[in-house]
Amino acid sequence: MTVIASYIYRDGKRVEELPLGEQLYEQKDGEFAWIGLTDPTPEEMASLKAMFGFHPLALEDALNGRQVPKVDVYGEQLFVIAKTAHLEGDKIVYGETCIFVGRHHVVTVRHGSARAHKELREQLEQSPNLLKHGPDYVLHAIIDFIVDGYLPMVEKMEDNVLAMEKHMLISFLEREQIRRIFRMRRQVILFQRVLGPMAEVVGKLTHLELPCVDENAKPYFRDVLDHVKRVETMMAGLRDVITSVFEASNLLEQQRQGTITRQLAAWAAILAVPTAIAGIYGMNFQHMPELESRYGYFVVLSVIVTLCGILFYRFKKAGWL
Repeated sequence: MTVIASYIYRDGKRVEELPLGEQLYEQKDGEFAWIGLTDPTPEEMASLKAMFGFHPLALEDALNGRQVPKVDVYGEQLFVIAKTAHLEGDKIVYGETCIFVGRHHVVTVRHGSARAHKELREQLEQSPNLLKHGPDYVLHAIIDFIVDGYLPMVEKMEDNVLAMEKHMLISFLEREQIRRIFRMRRQVILFQRVLGPMAEVVGKLTHLELPCVDENAKPYFRDVLDHVKRVETMMAGLRDVITSVFEASNLLEQQRQGTITRQLAAWAAILAVPTAIAGIYGMNFQHMPELESRYGYFVVLSVIVTLCGILFYRFKKAGWL
């Protein structure tokens, strides 16, 4: 059975359980039904359609589980799709929560969400003064719960990137670490594609005249919109940091390679002096005046040492050694 919870609330307090059936739900002033399902069957969705008169297109989207965040209006009912997200390793795994909202009912359908609504429901039940305002406040609480779940994930990704940045400043990035940088960058880009529609959903709930959303509830949705924009800003900054980590790593590696190249060039220049002199005296010509000099060997060694010392000093002063 995929029904997680199904209760009737009157004046903000839970009064009784509501079983799914084929009969139309009897709407009463001051009370509403809150039903939560996860990965429901078509039969269960058919029961909900009979109870609350859901639109067939909304039911089809709720069963699909692969929709983009959106807000649809069907008569006096709202149909909202929000994307959930959680981190598994370096990969962002997405889920979906579909929310049917009427004057006297809220029905949530979850697909692939790692966080259940049990904690949220218990928290709202402890505040009957807020819960008694009706389904639109429950809708706000659910969306706020989903958006708040983004923050720990983003902070974890930031910690991972900062750790890679610290490692990059100490030593070379390995091939697998470079691959990880690009994997994380791809995850950030994909998540930004989710945040845009999510901001549009909350923006519509904040600014548009929609059924089932009371004017007094809009400041709460505006607060959620601020949270979404905050996450968008954090992800944009994270994307820039990931790019800068790779670019800085590339620049440092080029700098290290340049340093090594300069050192090799400096030693090659120093070694060229004895090589050239030894090459001259190794040509084995018969008439070379210096060959009969008594102190020629020591003079040549002194010249080699002196020239090598001068070159070493100049390269050291220039920072090549």
